[in-house]
Amino acid sequence: MSSLHYPSQNHLLGLLTKAAFEPFASALELVQLKLGDVLYEPGGQLQHVYFPTTAIVSLHYVTQAGDSTETAGVGNEGLVGISLFMGGDTTPSSALVQTAGHAYRLERRLMKQQFDRDSTVQALFLRYTQALIAQTAQTAVCNRHHSLHQQLCRWLLLTVDRIPSGELVMTQELIASMLGVRREGVTEAAGNLQRSGFIRYRRGHIEVLDRRGLERQACECYGVVHSELVRLLPRDVALA
Repeated sequence: MSSLHYPSQNHLLGLLTKAAFEPFASALELVQLKLGDVLYEPGGQLQHVYFPTTAIVSLHYVTQAGDSTETAGVGNEGLVGISLFMGGDTTPSSALVQTAGHAYRLERRLMKQQFDRDSTVQALFLRYTQALIAQTAQTAVCNRHHSLHQQLCRWLLLTVDRIPSGELVMTQELIASMLGVRREGVTEAAGNLQRSGFIRYRRGHIEVLDRRGLERQACECYGVVHSELVRLLPRDVALA
């Protein structure tokens, strides 16, 4: 383990007790995830679970026509690959690296083994799964009922929550792909937020200047997702 990287930078791994974490310790592999890396594709056999520390992974559903929309995001609060321990092994969605960074990777056999053997691991990861389902459901509601302006605010807040620096390296084209909308719409919405002083956008970098203001601009969806994550996985209480 590098002195600059350690497993507890991932919230789930940090919540495990010493006894529950011990079987994972020597098997966790620190990997660098590059922007655009595909961790799994629709219908593909998952070989690893990933615990992001500084990277952010976008879970996408891709239509037969090739269009895609983000259904949820995963950063240092969670893991990528819940189907491995939920019994499905494969999924109709894909996982794409949205923000480059690092993650800890764990081989599928050990993940399934420990999930089945250790009730504390099982309880913790199922709590996270419930939070991820809540995020997916709220994203669907938001995309259907709220304006692009509100969707962008929700997405920015959820993304910046997962980045220690608070600055996103992200093009408007990529954001449009995440939200499943046209780039022109994102350009207009981002421009309005910048003129209002909520964000600063320059050459693919987005900096949130007024977080409270951005929260006021967002719909209730950000608050619902954030509150559910805090309720199920409080950072100051070990649940496992």
